[in-house]
Order: sequence, then structure tokens, then C-alpha cells
Amino acid sequence: MLQVNRRGKAKTVLVAGGAGFVGSHLCDALLGRGDSVICVDSYITGSPDNVRPLTNHPRFRLIETDVCQFLEIEEPLDQIYNLACAASPPQYQADPVHTMMTCVAGTGNLLALAERHGASFLQASTSEVYGDPAEHPQREDYRGNVNCTGPRACYDEGKRAAEALCFDMLRAGRVDARVPRIFNTYGPRMQANDGRIVSNLIVQALSGKPLTIYGSGTQTRSFCYVSDLVSGLTALMDLWPNPGVPVNLGNPGEFTINELAQMIRSMVPSRTGIVHKPLPKDDPQRRRPDIARARELLDWQPTVPLSEGLVYTMEWFANSLASRPRRQATASRSHLNRVASLAAPARG
Repeated sequence: MLQVNRRGKAKTVLVAGGAGFVGSHLCDALLGRGDSVICVDSYITGSPDNVRPLTNHPRFRLIETDVCQFLEIEEPLDQIYNLACAASPPQYQADPVHTMMTCVAGTGNLLALAERHGASFLQASTSEVYGDPAEHPQREDYRGNVNCTGPRACYDEGKRAAEALCFDMLRAGRVDARVPRIFNTYGPRMQANDGRIVSNLIVQALSGKPLTIYGSGTQTRSFCYVSDLVSGLTALMDLWPNPGVPVNLGNPGEFTINELAQMIRSMVPSRTGIVHKPLPKDDPQRRRPDIARARELLDWQPTVPLSEGLVYTMEWFANSLASRPRRQATASRSHLNRVASLAAPARG
């Protein structure tokens, strides 16, 4: 459905981090409903390949810059989505100072831009604000169990600070800010080396390598397919009036890492085994969202089961790996037909 702004025209939307995994899917969705999209990305973790098909679209513009730098846009903006931050532990720990500054200074810059334009603002927060939770499942009123000086603090505390900025600006009447807390998300366009558990296991399986599990594998996660997440993000942004509270967005299905690994091994049969490595410091033991608030406020819940979303994701990775030079792609080519045969009935 075509979205219109207060001037009765199609909306102009800025997506910071728009060339990233989730951001690029969001750009697709916004263009698909008739919005004009300005994509801002530094390419620190995003990729030009994710938005290359959009570069000739008449309602799409790409700006390469870091949100930690001052940003001004000449045309009126109706909405700003801030997805600009590395989201996997290896990526955000690679430069923890920059991660923290992206969360704080970058969010501050974008909030200032939203204030100047009178634009609605959505800050992509994270389930990491709950830390290694003592409450299960996690509700939005749970205040978390975060190590504020640990190796994950640059992201955990950075996102908590970004939330504080948003709600202070909202209470002051300066910016119409909304905050979703995003739980583990997966799907096409994930980076093969991003360090996330889904991409790690799929790439290892397609490459014929042992699957790496950190710790015992009994720790749990909840996996939301990217199209479900995007529909939740847009629903929260478009909700009127502003709910004034954070909203969990994730799939409440809960799986152990061992269960995830077995699902992936069943899709790509292999003689390779599983390798266990030490669990990283402060790695959460259980993670599952309570989405009652999203159901009530947004009439939203995920629709893509993990078994189906993994097929789409694995098919994308198989094609992506097969397009690499021959010496890197031999194993993934051998599994491509297997994945395609799994994907065909799932799409029906």
C-alpha cells in the first residue's frame, strides 16, 4: 500500500545502515510500497552488493558516509530508520570504540537530523540490552543483566545508551522516536564471515567443514526470518500514536544451538562432525522474546518457521558461495542441487 506523508505525497525515508543485511531488505520493502529511499552506509559491515540492484531505481539514492559524522539532507524527510551498527560480536568487537560511538554519537546525529526535519525516528535496538538474562522469556519491562565493562559492553551498553537518547528526545517532545528490540534474525544477504551462528553453520556445512559449536550447545536462541522482522519494523514506525515504549521483535520459537546444527546437517548431509570450542565471555545462555506487546500494538507475529527460512537462507548461501572462484566453491556447488530441491516444495 502506498504510504503518504502529512503533505499528501509519498514518503521520503532515510535508512542508515541501508546496505547491511537487514537494512537492504528494509530498503526493498519501502521502495516496494512506493516510498522514496535515501540509503546511508559506511560499508564497514554493509555491502554495496546488497543494494546494487536498486542503484538505478528512480526513487533510490545512496550516500556513503559514517553516521558518526555530521549529516544533512536537503529534501524533506518523513521517516528515519537507524540500523547503522555492526551487529555480530566479532564485528562489533573488532573496533569497540567505534561501535560505542556509532551507538551514541551516530544515534545523536540522526536524532538531530530527525528533529530538524520533523521526521519520525526508529532506533534499531537489540535483545542484547537484556544481557545474559535472569528472566525468561524476556519482556520489555525486564531491565537486564549486562556486564558494563565486559567485551560485549561496547554493543550492549551502546544500544542501551541509544535507547536512553531516544526516549529522552521523545519525552522532551523533540523527536517522534520508536524503539524495537530485535532478537536473532537470519536470511539471505547475511555475510559469510559475520560470526553469527546461522551463517557460521550454514557456510561450514556447504563447505564440507566440521560445524563449530561454542560451549555445550545447550544454550538457546530464537531465530526470526528477515522478512518477518522488516514487517515488524515498518509496522512500528507507522503506528499512530507513538506507543512510547520499547517493543520486542523476534520469533518466540526457542531452539538449542545443537538443534539448529542438526537441522542444518539434515539439509546438507555430510560426514563431517561437530567441533566444540569454549563459550565466549558473557554469551547469553537463554534467549527468547515475549512478543505479547508486538501482538497487541502492531497485530504482528512471525509467519516463517525456522525450517522454511533455513531453506531460503541456505539456497542463497549456496548460490553466493558457488559464484566465488573455483577453489573456494567446489564444496558448495556439490550441495546446490540438494538445497534447490529442498527449497522448491517450501515455496509452495
